[in-house]
Amino acid sequence: MQVFPIAPANLRSFLLLLLLILIPLILLAIVLGSSFIGMRYTRFEVSNSGLRLAGDLYGRTIPAADLRGGSASLIDLKETSELQPTRRTFGTGLPGYQAGWFRLRNGEKALLYVTDPTRVVYVPTRADYAVMLSPQNPEEFLNAIRAIAPAP
Repeated sequence: MQVFPIAPANLRSFLLLLLLILIPLILLAIVLGSSFIGMRYTRFEVSNSGLRLAGDLYGRTIPAADLRGGSASLIDLKETSELQPTRRTFGTGLPGYQAGWFRLRNGEKALLYVTDPTRVVYVPTRADYAVMLSPQNPEEFLNAIRAIAPAP
């Protein structure tokens, strides 16, 4: 009896295929992981210097001079149709969590951190966009924004 082993395969093709499959899966895991972290640990810090959004990819500090606190309001997105997000331009849209840049039904650009669409604080800015947030205590947050930026 004679035994003939298989000829060695070209591993480069196999490794390339493996990379083409693994890279998108790794990127997806990173995006979902950062969204989960943002959903759980994002915080909104209000101080005399402005509003700091911290905890995920879309975080930033908005100076108090750019906030139009006098025009800020507590809204229910289910009842306020013109402020409903309609198109995500750069952000996360998961069930129960919207974060990042969106276009609203009225055409306005908005930075969202929304977990509860029935209790959203809408804060217009002088920087050509609005901020829409779901803080744990929306009334207290709204009062704090109005205190540091009372002008409409």
